[in-house]
Amino acid sequence: MSGAVKTANRYKEIRNRKVRHKYFVGQTYEAGIILTGTEVKSIRFGKVQIGEAFVRIEKGKVILYHAHIAEYIFGNTSNHEPYRPRQLLLHKKEIRQIEMTMQSGGKALIPTRMHFKKGLIKIEIALCTGKKMYDKREDLKKRVALKEAQRAMKGV
Repeated sequence: MSGAVKTANRYKEIRNRKVRHKYFVGQTYEAGIILTGTEVKSIRFGKVQIGEAFVRIEKGKVILYHAHIAEYIFGNTSNHEPYRPRQLLLHKKEIRQIEMTMQSGGKALIPTRMHFKKGLIKIEIALCTGKKMYDKREDLKKRVALKEAQRAMKGV
């Protein structure tokens, strides 16, 4: 699982931990997702991985690819396919805005987290720009320096 937050046998949210390391995260959008019954039950158990997932816009529809929702363990022969493409629900205005931004180039739509909101499953997607290797190293250096500073302050 990609960073799940657990409370009393239920998972509140599943996060994509890799996204902040690999990309510069820009504008975020909250979208609904079309799921089957066994997928919802599997998500409630936290059996989801969105680390390798990505989103594309095809014919005016927003589709999530490579999100792994494990088969429901108590399901029967009509269980869902774990890697099937899933349609996301956004307003037409948001879809057009995302399309315009992506056509300008260098942007990708990446899911950052999946969470529950008033009993419904929502997925947060972000417009991201890929980081170069030296950007990743720079972030790592900053993080190490910050940890050392916190240790020094804690010791004083």
